[in-house]
Amino acid sequence: MAKTRKMNQSILESMWVGKTFDDFLFRPQKGIVNSRVLISLTSTLTSGISLELPIISSNMDSVTGKRMAETMALEGGLGVIHRGQAIDKQSETVESVKRSHSAIIENPLCLPLCATIGEARAFSRRHNINGILIETTPGSNVLAGVLTRRDIPWQEDFDQYPVKEFMTEFSKLKTACQPVSVDEADRIMFQGRIERLPLVNASRQIQGLVTRKDLRFLRELRYASKDSKGHLLVSAAIGCTGDYLERADQLALAGVDCFFMDIAHGHSSVLEKAIEAIKIRHPQLPIVAGNVATGEGAQFIRDVGADGVKVGVGPGRGCRTRLETAAGVPQLQAIREVWCAVGNDISIMADGGVKHDKDIFLALACGADTVMLGSALSGTDESPGRVIEDPATHTKKKTYRGMTSPEAVLESLYATSEDETDLALDTPPEGQEIQVPYKGSVTDILHRIRGHLRSSVSYTGQKSLADARAEILPNPLNYLVPLSSAAQRESFER
Repeated sequence: MAKTRKMNQSILESMWVGKTFDDFLFRPQKGIVNSRVLISLTSTLTSGISLELPIISSNMDSVTGKRMAETMALEGGLGVIHRGQAIDKQSETVESVKRSHSAIIENPLCLPLCATIGEARAFSRRHNINGILIETTPGSNVLAGVLTRRDIPWQEDFDQYPVKEFMTEFSKLKTACQPVSVDEADRIMFQGRIERLPLVNASRQIQGLVTRKDLRFLRELRYASKDSKGHLLVSAAIGCTGDYLERADQLALAGVDCFFMDIAHGHSSVLEKAIEAIKIRHPQLPIVAGNVATGEGAQFIRDVGADGVKVGVGPGRGCRTRLETAAGVPQLQAIREVWCAVGNDISIMADGGVKHDKDIFLALACGADTVMLGSALSGTDESPGRVIEDPATHTKKKTYRGMTSPEAVLESLYATSEDETDLALDTPPEGQEIQVPYKGSVTDILHRIRGHLRSSVSYTGQKSLADARAEILPNPLNYLVPLSSAAQRESFER
């Protein structure tokens, strides 16, 4: 591998410098699959986490909140909850995603028997649940009954009534003991025509909860990104200064699967010290760190103990770093340079510069294991923010912004006091806020990307993305065709 990297590094100097996605096509090979639907796109995020769809939604406040993170995981990708918010709110979002879908809910939410219907109504709305387990006394964890949304009177006149007058009592419930198989739980629920199955021991201590919705999820969404317990995967961003250790502690308690240590210039001693501190406190959680744009930067990230490196300085639509500072490397060159330096040592994530689906495949074929998308996923139903409709043209748009834009800085956790706000804004911004067209559901975008990636793999003459990368990565220039200006116009102008 060292010899291969040395060879590729010399090629990089003459053929890759200054190149990005629109500078190449790749030569089609003989196809060998009968159906593109059968092509696997599974790729590696870190040594312990694989994704069926190698797409990550960016940790930006206009891209990834709870809805986006859930949808990304359901579709086989991953969402990274942004850090431009209070620690408690970010942790609650992570916990909510982890609880949203699973075979067995291990610590189901409960209300005590003394609670009122009004409290149950607010509890159900706050946690977006249709059924509440009722325990005998606060904290007892002894099941007294179940209160479903259908049991709650719609009239507010009943808000002061106790829940015990409307719940289904324990003696009338169908229950099971842990451990219970998915098939056995499904059989019990079908026979009893029930939507939820509490799991209790001989002393009626609550051990978990199974819902029909979650069982249906397991069967229908085979691509979903899940942990060993069947919970959705979710990641979260943390910084390298300030409250990052406290933030990491709470995110770990919330069940986060991976940390993204994200600063503008990842090749720095600040990041090195932060990774060392996080590794001591949470050695079991993988870290993806960045951003960098050079082989030396990637080697630095590897050597300080990160599990993955994020590549891209300034190529994104919401970023003005290259315009304001002249710092950066064309994105495809940066991806290839990083692979030559650290390929197979740690995973590589390409972040930024993707304008078309073909760019995603080129990033993967030239060195990236996964690709992070921001603007491509913004403007969707699942991205945070409201749809803005132009009253004259009736066109719909949503806001998309870089996290160093003035607007994002003002709303972030760093702007918690007037002094801190002034200090944060003293640094000239390297991000911008723009409006992007409203695009509907992100699931349609992800389905399109999945289809186009499968088609790209079929054109390489391989059966899977992993096979295509194994064939191409040692020397992509055997497959890539450099484009002249005329060839670029022929290929991309429509």
